[in-house]
Amino acid sequence: MRTDIVHIGAEELTYEIRNIVRVADKLKELGVPVYMENIGDPVAKGEKIPFWMKHIVTELAMEDDCYAYCPTQGLLETREFLASLNNSNGNCRISPDDIIFFNGLGDAITKTYGFLSRTARVITPSPTYPTHSSSEAAHAGLPPICYPLDPQNDWYPDIGELRRRVKYNPTVAGILLINPDNPTGAVYPVNLLNEIIDVARDFDLFIIADEIYQNLVYNGQKTEPIASVIGEVPGISMKGISKELPWPGSRCGWIEVYNAHRDPQFKGYVQSILNAKMIEVCSTTLPQKALPYIYQHPEYLAHLENRRLRYEKYSRIAHDKLKDISGVVVNRTNGAFYMSVTFEDGLLNNQQTLSISSPTVKELVEDLTADPNIQPDKRFVYYLLAAKGICVVPLTSFSTNLQGFRLTLLEPDEDRFREMIETLCEGIKDYIQSKESKIRYFSQPIRKDQGRTEQDLFHKKEVFRKSA
Repeated sequence: MRTDIVHIGAEELTYEIRNIVRVADKLKELGVPVYMENIGDPVAKGEKIPFWMKHIVTELAMEDDCYAYCPTQGLLETREFLASLNNSNGNCRISPDDIIFFNGLGDAITKTYGFLSRTARVITPSPTYPTHSSSEAAHAGLPPICYPLDPQNDWYPDIGELRRRVKYNPTVAGILLINPDNPTGAVYPVNLLNEIIDVARDFDLFIIADEIYQNLVYNGQKTEPIASVIGEVPGISMKGISKELPWPGSRCGWIEVYNAHRDPQFKGYVQSILNAKMIEVCSTTLPQKALPYIYQHPEYLAHLENRRLRYEKYSRIAHDKLKDISGVVVNRTNGAFYMSVTFEDGLLNNQQTLSISSPTVKELVEDLTADPNIQPDKRFVYYLLAAKGICVVPLTSFSTNLQGFRLTLLEPDEDRFREMIETLCEGIKDYIQSKESKIRYFSQPIRKDQGRTEQDLFHKKEVFRKSA
């Protein structure tokens, strides 16, 4: 082309969650049965939508106005319902005008970052959901600015480190938090939310809170919506029905805006997002119509509780199996339906393999992992997929240097889920207990810059002994 037509942030747009599906599909063609544990679609995994919910949608589909455009911000009656729901819980008060509907939360995410000033950054968790990190990085044309979540501390952020990174990155204008978290399954207690709000207040920032999993909290954990703790700090909460009902095919998400009137720049920024929606005309009509009826149905709360109990049970099944594997770090999932597993530093290398009986499948995987610069956890994921038929996502695709993977808790068949976890554990053990793994991991020097001690060396010896 006679001029550059590629967006400055095009290289930042990556989404390994779906990229790996192409590899899984190829392996299926070669006869490999696959557990698809890569994407958070409860319906695709086989979860059944209750009859009463289908009945609501069916009746509404007979009304002509469900086939029409709706107002740009969304249906007024639905926005009034959501504003009333928020205000009745004693949260930061909003009006229907503070709610904007989108074609799914992905649409809301891309517009929320896309209409920021190019020089304004939002600091994101690490690891984090790639739609957030990629969209934020793409708008700036630079890698994301992140604050780390700690797998040794229930995947909570170090608030001191968050504060330090905000202080020394003056372009940071906002803080993203995901609660409950994707990909880690962590749930932030109220005191932690208050500390994040304090950072925003001290540095005159706004908050973006992805709360799409807000009603999927279990294992006795407690949290609050950001609206209950945000005070006078400007903020945006992102919500939707794709995970909660679940109805991912509805493409129905929305943002709730808090305290826009308190800062003229923040108010203008939110107006630019609304103006962008006006160009599109509107969002989907039918799910907006259905939303208040579903939320108020007498069976809805029991429906939610049954789902929470199933995810709670599965989180314990997976955690109890994975926690006993030497060399991995795993936390029990307490919200949403994901679990992130990390490998201890240096445990993975570019020589490890798993036994693959099919020569064609083996050749495919060897080609996929031939790049010497491939991330070690991505190499592991490809071998796991080919040898054990389990499709998970490498953790490094979630904007982190931590080596590991994310799986889901969505399989509705408990026997099949237990079988998958058993097979996963076998795959991990076989992979990290290879001769090459032992030699490389055991012989690595203790790196003082990571605060390692003689105790770390003793642990390495124990890993070596147990896997011998």
